[in-house]
Amino acid sequence: MHGEYKVPGGKLVAVDVTVQDGRLAFVAVSGDFFLEPDEALDDINAALTGLPAEADAAVLAGAIDAALGAEVTMVGFSAESVAIAVRRALGRATSWRDHRFELVDAGPQHPAMQMALDEVLARQVGAGARNPSLRIWEWASNAVIIGSFQSLSNEVDLEAAARHDVTVVRRISGGGAMFVEPGNTITYSLYVPGSLVEGLSFAASYAFLDDWVLGALADVGIDAKYVPLNDIASPAGKIAGAAQKRLVGGAVLHHVTMAYDIDADKMLEVLRIGREKISDKGIRSANKRVDPLRSQTGLSREAIIGAMVAHFDGRYGLTPVPLDAGTVGEATALAESKFSTPEWTARVP
Repeated sequence: MHGEYKVPGGKLVAVDVTVQDGRLAFVAVSGDFFLEPDEALDDINAALTGLPAEADAAVLAGAIDAALGAEVTMVGFSAESVAIAVRRALGRATSWRDHRFELVDAGPQHPAMQMALDEVLARQVGAGARNPSLRIWEWASNAVIIGSFQSLSNEVDLEAAARHDVTVVRRISGGGAMFVEPGNTITYSLYVPGSLVEGLSFAASYAFLDDWVLGALADVGIDAKYVPLNDIASPAGKIAGAAQKRLVGGAVLHHVTMAYDIDADKMLEVLRIGREKISDKGIRSANKRVDPLRSQTGLSREAIIGAMVAHFDGRYGLTPVPLDAGTVGEATALAESKFSTPEWTARVP
């Protein structure tokens, strides 16, 4: 059996393996990585040989790390990446091309419905009722979206939010607050099965799931890099932030908000800790707009979204699908029963 894993920003790792009596009987690791000394490759193969075929990625990576001495240098790959390639060879983990991705067109939605759609679509993918999907958000009204664990009162000036007609909602993923007016950000969600990130640490899965968007940004002239844990930045500064939620049903919800052209004055009125949060973003004065995508590309928001969709389609394939009535009904009910309620929004007061 053969498995491959391309390390985001790194090298390709390939593994050929056979299984006898439930154990790895033959393992051959290869790839375009760098490894010193040469004999370490034999040590990696030997460390994996004889392990149970059901061993998870953490066990496989741990065996490799235990077998390698301090003098071994691995460049462009890691024990974790070898373990993922093994799991793929054994059919325990999947790659992008093992799936048929759909582009879900939900149209403009109000804040609570946006939150509900994320949860419902992720659950459907986890249950096998929907193919892995990409959704690019369109907004019907202004919003502040706070992270699952943020304090409402600490993060948002509710009087300023009301004054600017901003609806405050809480999402199911962690991370920081997002300030949104229709047309000033580009937000997308990926709904994928857990098998796609099987073996990846939480931190590594962020870069893995956003590797395609770095390529899309390069297509429009932005030299973007992933900055751990969850930021995307260019030499001019931060462009985007990511958040993620792994649901009990096995699905992964991964979403990213990129700044297209944000009114920083208004954002700092509504978000209480806005000045502190942007203190390391190269913004000394709030009297300006935060516009990395607009200023660095000169393109309209729609043109950038088009480039993103085209890049994803070119890499993995992408079939547009409308939002079906059943999903709309389920999300509408959830928006009313959960995401519009004070109990949820202020669950961390």
